[in-house]
Amino acid sequence: MDPGEDRPSNSPERMLAVLDLFDAAGPAWTIEGMAGALGYTRSTLYRYLKSLTDAGLLTSLPGVGYTLGPRIAELDYAMRSRDPLIVAARPIMAQLVADVPGVALLCRRYRARVLCVHQEERAAGFVSTYERGRAQPLLRGAASRVILANLPAPFMRKVLQAHADDLAGAGLGEDVGAARAALRGVRQKGWDATVGDVTPGVTGVAAPVFDEAGTVLGSLSLSVGRRLSPESVADVAQRVMFCARVLTRAASQPAGVLAVP
Repeated sequence: MDPGEDRPSNSPERMLAVLDLFDAAGPAWTIEGMAGALGYTRSTLYRYLKSLTDAGLLTSLPGVGYTLGPRIAELDYAMRSRDPLIVAARPIMAQLVADVPGVALLCRRYRARVLCVHQEERAAGFVSTYERGRAQPLLRGAASRVILANLPAPFMRKVLQAHADDLAGAGLGEDVGAARAALRGVRQKGWDATVGDVTPGVTGVAAPVFDEAGTVLGSLSLSVGRRLSPESVADVAQRVMFCARVLTRAASQPAGVLAVP
């Protein structure tokens, strides 16, 4: 389970936990596999699966097992078409990659993971491995770390403690104290940059996006397929921060989006 995430304690949460099995590592599941992974009785599991398949969120294929259902695609289309943050971000991100060729990513936090929810690309010269909908940990890449740096201290501490062995590899220092200091510097600076954390040889520069209450919603980042000089990184950072501030203002409007719990 993700750091800071409690085990499901009531029936709706337990049913939704079934959907959590269907990530990139587990695209199809049998009844036996799900029962073993979740610890549910078969009768309880069958009841949950009926509700989820009736809603179109799961589907059953003979000889394969249960997979994600067509309603997921319908909801994805609705999000791409009508999510206020994505709608506001499209022209901003298109202009950003027109000015600085590369791949612009709009990312949102989901529990202790970060997902790309929209991407704009122009003359990037590389293939980004951070595809839309693909989850990344909060420690990996500028787009993730700039979100982590702006999360509430208790949640941040849980994430760092859960990944204490990975902090040095993420460039955050040797222990939790050093990592918190590094992230405090990112928060004060207003942006972060990494090289090769997600895609080899690619420089990523990211800035946070907030809602009207000052809660971090996600991040806007630009990936460039080469190593940049410190001066170039700083120039790109100023552009990305400006665009992120525009998105923050858009998210603060009455029709803006709310933070992910």
